[in-house]
Amino acid sequence: MPLEWIGYEEAVRYYYLEQVAYSCGSTLYRVRGGYNSTTGRRSAIDLNSIIATEGSQQASLKGRTSYTPPLNNPTLFRRDANICMYCGKQFRNSDLSRDHVTPVSRGGANTWNNVVTACKRCNNHKGDRTPESAGMQLIAVPFTPTHAEYVYLQGRRILADQMEFLRSHFPRRSRLRQRTEV
Repeated sequence: MPLEWIGYEEAVRYYYLEQVAYSCGSTLYRVRGGYNSTTGRRSAIDLNSIIATEGSQQASLKGRTSYTPPLNNPTLFRRDANICMYCGKQFRNSDLSRDHVTPVSRGGANTWNNVVTACKRCNNHKGDRTPESAGMQLIAVPFTPTHAEYVYLQGRRILADQMEFLRSHFPRRSRLRQRTEV
């Protein structure tokens, strides 16, 4: 199961500590170390784009269907493809805001299923009302991403083999699966 993005330094640490169960994908880096005083050979570790580490308690928690990824604006905006869920236009992150479909003041929660991406104009127009009472309509229903989808939403530059691996863990009816297919 995909857990998180790590840098090459942390990957080297996992290899050195012999905590890599297996690796797949393409080789990204060859990290060279020092020279062995006895043999004169230089150490090197090849780092693949995907590594599986020995299991942990954290991994088993993230694999459960009850696990909810943390909510933050950059991943929310990416979930909604930087599109305002009211006017349907695409914006830069700096022109977007988080809108609570049911306002917090009216009992709405700050959860993935109650928040959408909105441009500042639409969010101000909606104000402290529900979309219905503001005469606005949502263009998509908010959803909670699975952990694999959340890992995708956090990624910046995802390699083809990494995307294939992540997509294989998306639910069959995932909107993100449809968006990422070539």
